[in-house]
Amino acid sequence: MENRIEVLKTYKIYIGGKFPRTESGRYYKPTNSNGEVLGNICLSSRKDFRNAVVAARKAQGDWAGRSAYNIGQIIYRIAENLEGAKAQFVTLLMQEEGVSSAKAKEQVNQAIDRLIYYAGWSDKFQQIFSGVNPVSSSHFNFSMLESTGVVACLSDSDSNFLALVSAISSVIVGGNTMVIMAGENTPLTAITFAEIINNSDVPGGVINILTGKLPELEEHFATHMDVNSILYLGSDKKVIESIKNKSAENLKRVRVWDNKSILSSEFESPYSIKEFLEVKTTWHPIEQIGGASSGY
Repeated sequence: MENRIEVLKTYKIYIGGKFPRTESGRYYKPTNSNGEVLGNICLSSRKDFRNAVVAARKAQGDWAGRSAYNIGQIIYRIAENLEGAKAQFVTLLMQEEGVSSAKAKEQVNQAIDRLIYYAGWSDKFQQIFSGVNPVSSSHFNFSMLESTGVVACLSDSDSNFLALVSAISSVIVGGNTMVIMAGENTPLTAITFAEIINNSDVPGGVINILTGKLPELEEHFATHMDVNSILYLGSDKKVIESIKNKSAENLKRVRVWDNKSILSSEFESPYSIKEFLEVKTTWHPIEQIGGASSGY
């Protein structure tokens, strides 16, 4: 059996809680730094992205309507399952990124810790970012945060596993749903992570993961009219400028996170959650008694 041909795994995309093959039928074979072929990876098309947005929009209302405590429970469950599959992800990172066992283990541990960090903020960020506003009329005035809606995320070709986990956890904890395209050269951990998500009580459509090449999908991500916000994990100035220009048509909220800054523990902040939330202010009329004016 010395001449046996190795059977490479086909990594399918993740849309609406299912693992379909790309409708285009195309695939590519990424290689690591040693020139080893990693697997057969789907080349997602425009239709795949549109299907993912439909799934994300369908799931968004229910997800945003869940209690903050329940959202935190589900994100924590992802961390629990990732902890159980730590050895598998360490092996994948060594194979995919060509890093040492110690570096791979450190990155997986960081990813688990980051999930737990954002799970802990699920029922707390409203307390620090919401408020009662003083007004001069007979009203109570409240400002609260609510989810932006559907967030699309594009990744640089070498965007790593920790960046993917950080983006997902900080976006969905606020009640948003997400469509994320994994890095072109780092798809193995992304799709394997989708298998973790699928077994972690996450409703179908809340997280959708595509694989492919950024130049093919960047325009479709930025111009889709049912996407409320777009996140770019990278530092390519041409891509950033292109996304900003194309997103202007329906006033998408554009955020850019450099992959290097995500690796630092200083990245962990409730403000990364706030970047994908909108402020809703409510005016509630109150009765004046004895001619008294409202005051605080």
